[in-house]
Amino acid sequence: MKQTNIQKNANTRDTSKKTKDQLIIDAGQKHFGATMCKSCGMIYTASNPEDEMQHVQHHHRFLEGIKYVGWKKERVVAEFWDGKIVLVLPHDPSFAIKKVEDVQELVDNELGFQQVVPKCPNKIKTFLFVSDEKRVVGCLIAEPIKQAFRVLSEPAGLGSPTSAECSRAWQCSDVPEPAVCGISRIWVFRLKRRKRIARRLVDTLRNCFMFGCFLSTDEIAFSDPTPDDYRRLNRYQET
Repeated sequence: MKQTNIQKNANTRDTSKKTKDQLIIDAGQKHFGATMCKSCGMIYTASNPEDEMQHVQHHHRFLEGIKYVGWKKERVVAEFWDGKIVLVLPHDPSFAIKKVEDVQELVDNELGFQQVVPKCPNKIKTFLFVSDEKRVVGCLIAEPIKQAFRVLSEPAGLGSPTSAECSRAWQCSDVPEPAVCGISRIWVFRLKRRKRIARRLVDTLRNCFMFGCFLSTDEIAFSDPTPDDYRRLNRYQET
């Protein structure tokens, strides 16, 4: 009799535990589980109403933000087989500035940047990589600077992928070094990465930032790079 009661109580506890878990019924849906949108790049859970609603909102906002219709006097500073780079300056027409603002909002949201007023708003240069599909898939924002502080090498044993991915608090030298260009943001649409878009943006910046001068890598500084950006920058400087 006692054994039966114990078994009954155990079954009751198991049933109670299971009811707390969120379950998704596989009823032959076309999409099931984690899905990445091929247009906006968002990862969401299919068949989850809340996730799907967030995806719809992000999808529309993202596609409207990166859609590029162009304008008559656009400033094309580089052309490639898969797109072109357009330079936008602060005194350009309002519709060009509006496009930069839309793209920057998407970039800031993805990179986790807070809206910061630049030191020289009238001297900012924005480079947009426009794909042959008429979409902005890369962005680089730069401004003139006079000095920067070099990031110090990590001590031995702290350069593992785990520690690099978990830490963004870089240790910098307290001795300023002369610099010419500061890159506040560099971004590539996640579905277009590993296509050398970021490298082409930086190369174009080096060629166009100052008239008649090709900047060296030592004359360029980045603001709060992510661990991946820091590793890419090191590889870029070595080539």
